[in-house]
Amino acid sequence: MLAFVVFTTEVVFDIETTDLVPAFLQGKQFISRIRHSNEAFTLDPKTRKAGVAMSIRQPIVCVLGHVDTGKTLLLDNIRKSSVQAREVGGITQHIGASFFPIDTLVEICGPLLSQLKGKIKIPGLLIIDTPGHEAFANLRKRGGGAADIAILIIDVLKGFEAQTYESLEILRARKTPFLVGVNKIDRITGWKFKSGRLFLESYQSQDGSVQEELDNRLYTIMGVFSNHNLQSERFDRVKNFTKSIALVPVSAKTGEGIPELLSVLVGLTQQYLKKQLLVTKGPGKGTILEVKEEPGLGITINAIIYDGVLRRGDTIVVGGKEKPIVTKVRAALLPKPLDEIRDPRDKFSSINMISAASGIKIAAPNLDMALAGAPLYVVPSEEETESYIDRVSEEVEKVKITTDIDGVILKTDALGSLEAIAENLKRLDVPIRLADVGDVSKRDIVEAEVVKDHEPLYGVVLAFNVKVLPDAEIEARDHRVKIFQHGIIYHLIDNFIEWVRSEREKVIQHELEYMIRPGKIQIMQGYIFRKAKPAIVGVKVLAGQIKPRLVLIKVDGTDVGEIKQIQDRGKAVSEAKAEMEVAISLDKPVIGRHINEKDTLYVRVPEAHARALLTRLKHQLTTEEVETLEEYVELMRKITTPFWAA
Repeated sequence: MLAFVVFTTEVVFDIETTDLVPAFLQGKQFISRIRHSNEAFTLDPKTRKAGVAMSIRQPIVCVLGHVDTGKTLLLDNIRKSSVQAREVGGITQHIGASFFPIDTLVEICGPLLSQLKGKIKIPGLLIIDTPGHEAFANLRKRGGGAADIAILIIDVLKGFEAQTYESLEILRARKTPFLVGVNKIDRITGWKFKSGRLFLESYQSQDGSVQEELDNRLYTIMGVFSNHNLQSERFDRVKNFTKSIALVPVSAKTGEGIPELLSVLVGLTQQYLKKQLLVTKGPGKGTILEVKEEPGLGITINAIIYDGVLRRGDTIVVGGKEKPIVTKVRAALLPKPLDEIRDPRDKFSSINMISAASGIKIAAPNLDMALAGAPLYVVPSEEETESYIDRVSEEVEKVKITTDIDGVILKTDALGSLEAIAENLKRLDVPIRLADVGDVSKRDIVEAEVVKDHEPLYGVVLAFNVKVLPDAEIEARDHRVKIFQHGIIYHLIDNFIEWVRSEREKVIQHELEYMIRPGKIQIMQGYIFRKAKPAIVGVKVLAGQIKPRLVLIKVDGTDVGEIKQIQDRGKAVSEAKAEMEVAISLDKPVIGRHINEKDTLYVRVPEAHARALLTRLKHQLTTEEVETLEEYVELMRKITTPFWAA
């Protein structure tokens, strides 16, 4: 018998299974620590009814983790597909879903589940694949919210990353039970792999140094969990399955460890979740994943039905770009098992009824304005239609953003991406004037023009996965409104932020060209070349810089005239910087009367320039220049007003 564990915010649940130990584990010491249970993989007697073929639904499993930890590749390995390769940039952009039937899981898990095929009651697993980049926080939250259980994927070489922490917080906040897949064990130096092999078989075949390397990396991950007041352990070493999170080492590339990961998952869902997986009979509830045109069907929607039942002919209310859409289900289409609903390899099957939890394609009239990421509800009776319209409208409007402030215009293809980008922009302190779903229109460009008149850097349009309509292109070109387009969210944001940084730098550099920067010099003893008309003296630049046409003053504020020319070794130069010794000519002073050898002189900096240089432009000055300017300001405050340049 083997027990498996899953964690929530409050408690770690004890999940027990019988006969799940393959032959090569028999006799291992850890077996003796595990308690026995005769109730594993059975349902309550009350739920066993004659003639009912399936008493519980397939659980919804959410896969979360940082970008590029191998979430989609892991699922591709199980279903023998290549969804990841066809994603833009190889990165998941939207929520996807695949159904993994129990026969497939038993086949993959081999001796771990084959003995129990007749006792397993769940029909399989509906696995939701979520984007991993930080910009997809809201998509992950939506996926995590619909999930019964989750798999948190961690890169064994990188450990906890930004979105690993974020995913953990989502799971804890929603009290979603989960286990951990520690991926990419094949990348450990010296690892000898064999595709599809059980992890413990593979581990035993490794050199001692390789085993130690893996163990050390797992201990590092355990240490991070410990810092979050959570106990964790490799699944076959857990001493107390009521208190520890199970870590299952896997390789999405070679398939090693996947049998153990799926066995743990099946055990957890079957035993712990069996009550909440009882099939519900109420009207269906779901979320639109994608709006897509299909040959022969017209505009369809891919959706997850996470509760209740949906039938062909049902009246449904779905979120729309302009308003909720009321329509009737003309066809409900189910992808073949192991097919990804976003990217199926085979034809869909037409069905009359579907129960939660399922990923389906719905064909119905008037879906051309349906909104990806919006809710879907089956209307139980005609009298309740209006109340469902209100509910959908309220949920959609919570996401759309319209303000009167000067900010960017954001257009996206789905509510999920709208939420994600808007949240990211807020974190970057980028204001948003309008955020909506749909193609970029002339109206959007006009809105950006209004902003551009006041805030040039925010008078732009950010377009994710949408088209720019022809009249909008003309308007943007005529009024020089910049449009940022990209099919990968974080590239879109990064491109915009980099452009803003570059434009600000250009403005600053242009402004600095007209700014008088600080400078401090001393008249050198023995280097008086001419006493007057003009006075020519040798000076050392103590700090900052001097240029022709700048006015110099004494420490008492007395104006001593303008620099006419600077010469270095007999040649005229345009400027002299700190530590340089040069000759300068001055139009006004007389040596011995107005200035003398060893006198210290400052460049006269206008008050407005001093204020700007010490505030918003301070990062453009050297430490020496800042110190010189601060010294100059203190000097001016003594001889003029205490609030000079404040």
